[in-house]
Amino acid sequence: MKIGFVGLGIMGEAMCANIIRKHDDKVYVYDVIPDKTQTMADMGAIPCESALDVARSADIFITMVPKSENSMEVYTEILPEADGLICIDMSTIHPHVSIQISEMIRKSGGSFADAPVVKSRPAALEGKLGIYVGCDEELYEKILPVLSYMGENIIRMGENGKGLVMKICHNALVSQIQNGVNETATLASLCGIDILTYAQAISYGGAGNWYLDSKKQTIAKEDFTTAFSVANEHKDVHICLELAEKMGFEMPGEENAAKVYDMAMESGIGSEDFSATIKVVRNGYTPKTE
Repeated sequence: MKIGFVGLGIMGEAMCANIIRKHDDKVYVYDVIPDKTQTMADMGAIPCESALDVARSADIFITMVPKSENSMEVYTEILPEADGLICIDMSTIHPHVSIQISEMIRKSGGSFADAPVVKSRPAALEGKLGIYVGCDEELYEKILPVLSYMGENIIRMGENGKGLVMKICHNALVSQIQNGVNETATLASLCGIDILTYAQAISYGGAGNWYLDSKKQTIAKEDFTTAFSVANEHKDVHICLELAEKMGFEMPGEENAAKVYDMAMESGIGSEDFSATIKVVRNGYTPKTE
């Protein structure tokens, strides 16, 4: 089956590269930034001029775009080619928007799964992402081999939208673990304990966590090269709070994490790795002056 991939950013590029390497049929690609399309073409993919061109050529159509409005725009564009098309949106967007898209695609004769990913670019490069899937069981079995090109831990969460609900819950929990690390690591530092010694000591007890294990060197080196951006996590924590409000549920811990991310965005570090939020906690927030 021919695969199409739209959205070749930090994560999408790495995910698509795995498909190109592992799939035994043609892969069609498109990104709004031509150089990103060309990078995949240099690896053996077939470049296209638009998302619609990708959909015309593919049997399976995959998207990895930044926001809800981007997903809606892409899937609205490809509706004329949706009949018989298997669509997989791996973006992290509002669950209710994804459900709207799924209904729109089904009415046009296609099928749709939400399949957001967890972990960041290093795991994407290695094809070791976690993937949460929302679709019916029959479609899940069809798309599982393709998802396996990109991830090694794949789980069907339920019907359309449920993959995204799980992704939002996951990233919300990460933001709260991260904030705990930021605060306690900063306190330890003020008391003369460096981040690597702190991380080693934490690993000996019940507070050990994957986030700290994966980011301790990043924090120690002050190298916040982006694997997953502040801006993307900022988006996700606010989707979580909107979902919680819709369900009539208060999340004070997540509200606090959102405040840190709001400060991070206002301080101009949105394009840095999301671990850079420790700078907000460590240094405090001073509003930018014009």
